[in-house]
Amino acid sequence: MARYTGPRSKISRRFGMDIFGGSKALERRNYPPGVHGQKRRKTSEYGVAMAEKQKLKLTYGVLEAQFRRYFEMAAQKRGVTGDILLQLLETRLDNVIYRLGFAKTRRLARQFVTHGHARVNGVKAAIPSFICKPGDVIEIRNNPKSKQIVTASIEASQLRTVPDWMTVDKDNMKGSIVREPTREEIGVNINERLVVELYSR
Repeated sequence: MARYTGPRSKISRRFGMDIFGGSKALERRNYPPGVHGQKRRKTSEYGVAMAEKQKLKLTYGVLEAQFRRYFEMAAQKRGVTGDILLQLLETRLDNVIYRLGFAKTRRLARQFVTHGHARVNGVKAAIPSFICKPGDVIEIRNNPKSKQIVTASIEASQLRTVPDWMTVDKDNMKGSIVREPTREEIGVNINERLVVELYSR
C-alpha cells in the first residue's frame, strides 16, 4: 500500500507545523531545512497553493492519485467543495481511529487498521481509506494484542479531546459516528480554498 516514507522532521519544518504528530524538530529549529532555511523566500500564488495541497495530503497520509479522487468525489457533491473534501479525509477509518484516541498518530492508526485490529459495524475492516458514515460503530477487535495496543494509545492521548461529531466509550474501546464533521470541528490549519482553486485551473 503506497504511503509517504520520506523524512518527516524536514517536512514539518518546511511547512512550519507538526504534520505527522509527535515531532520535536520544530521546537529546536522553527525554520525551514537547508542552507537557506533562515532566509526569507518569496513564494508565488501557485507555490502557496501547492504548499497547502502538500500539507493536506501529508496530514492525512494520502498520495496524489488518491487525493485527486477525493477531490473529484467532493466536486460532484452538493455543497462547498473544500468543506466536503475535508469531510471525506476526516472520516477515513484511519483518521477516525486516531480521533477516537485509539492511536497516538494517524500513521499508527493506518498501521493499526491494515493489521486488522479494527471492526466497523461488527465486520473486520482492514482498509484505512474506508469512509465512515453517520451511524457507523467502530470498535477494537476482542483479542489481547489489539487491546494492549489501544490501552497504551488511550493513556498517551488522554489530553486529546474527542470531536463532537463522534462518541467514544474508551472502557469498551468502541466509538460511533454521530454526524458529518463541520469545518470548524476538523480544525486542520490549511486553506482548503486554495487547494480547490489549484485543481480547478
